[in-house]
Amino acid sequence: MADQAANMIELKYIVVKFGDFEALHNINVDVKQGEFFTFLGPSGCGKTTTLRTITGFIEPVSGTVNVNGKDITHVPIEKRNIGIVFQSYALFPTMTVYDNIAFGLKIQKLKKPEIDAKVRDIAKKVDLTDEQLQKAVSQLSGGQQQRVAIARALVTGPAIICMDEPLSNLDAKLRVQLRNELKKMQRDFGITTIYVTHDQEEALTLSDRIAVFNKGFIEQIGTPNEVYNHSKTEFVCNFIGDINKVEDELADKLGVDKSQNHFIRLERIRVNREPQEGEASLPGTIESREYYGLYIKYYIRCAGQIIKVIERNDGINLYDPGQQVTVGIHARNLMSYPRQ
Repeated sequence: MADQAANMIELKYIVVKFGDFEALHNINVDVKQGEFFTFLGPSGCGKTTTLRTITGFIEPVSGTVNVNGKDITHVPIEKRNIGIVFQSYALFPTMTVYDNIAFGLKIQKLKKPEIDAKVRDIAKKVDLTDEQLQKAVSQLSGGQQQRVAIARALVTGPAIICMDEPLSNLDAKLRVQLRNELKKMQRDFGITTIYVTHDQEEALTLSDRIAVFNKGFIEQIGTPNEVYNHSKTEFVCNFIGDINKVEDELADKLGVDKSQNHFIRLERIRVNREPQEGEASLPGTIESREYYGLYIKYYIRCAGQIIKVIERNDGINLYDPGQQVTVGIHARNLMSYPRQ
C-alpha cells in the first residue's frame, strides 16, 4: 500500500488568488498511480489554474501539492519531473523534430549517444518516422506536431504528464483519431496523466475519473459512468451530455415531487415501445428530427413541452414530423435536485 500511496498526486485545500479574485476555493484531489484523470468544465472554471498549480507555474496562497508522498508546493518547475503538453504545443518551429524532442535531455546534460537512443525510441512509440525526425516542426501537420509535443513531454521519463487541451486546435476527425491514440499511448506507458478539457465527449471517452469544475469549485469527482448517470449536482447533470428538464405538467403525469428540479437523459426515453411496469406511457407528436446515421434525435411535443429523444437507427422505424407516437418515461430514470 505504501508504494501505491507514494505514487499519487494529492492536492489538499488548494486556494489560488489573482489579486482580490479567488480563482480556486479549497480544491482537494487525489490521483492514483497510472490513472488518466481529467479536469472538465467550461472556460474560466479553474481547471487550467489547477493544472498550472500542479506543474509549478502557479503557487497557491494556501494548501499543498504532494507527488509521490513529497510536498512539492514550492519546488521549481524544472525539478518536479512532470511532462507538460500545452494547447499550443509550444514547440520550437525552426528546430527539427529531433531537436525539439531532445531539448529536455540536453538540459539534463545527457551524453549524445544516450540522447539519440532515447529520442529514436520515443519517436517510434508515438509513430514518428526517421524521416519526420529530420524535418522542421513547421513542415508537419497538426496531428504530427501533437505527437512531437507528447514525445518531448515523455522522453525525459516523467512520473506525471499534464496535458492542457492538447486536441483543441485540431479538426473534428483528427481529434477523434488522436484521442484514441492518446488513450492507447497512456495505457502502454502506464503514466499518470492529468488532462484538461472543456469537451464532455473527450472526457467521457478518455478518463478513468473526471473532476467537474465550476467557478473555482469541484462539483463532482467520479468515473465517467458516475458523472454521466449519477450526476451529483444540477450543474454536472446539465454540463455533461444532453438532457431534458421536466416541466410541471410532465412532472404531474409522472407523479413526482414538484419542489425539485427533475432531468432525464435522451436515451432513457422510449418511443413506440411496449410499456414497462411502472412506466408512464404518454401521447406525443414528432415536431422534428435530426438524422445522425447511427442514431436519430427526435424533438417530440409531449405533456406541454418539447422532449428530446435519441433512438438507435434500426433502418426500419423512422418517424416523420406530425406523426403521433407514444413516449415511455420511467420516474426511476430521473435525476432530481432541490430547487435553488
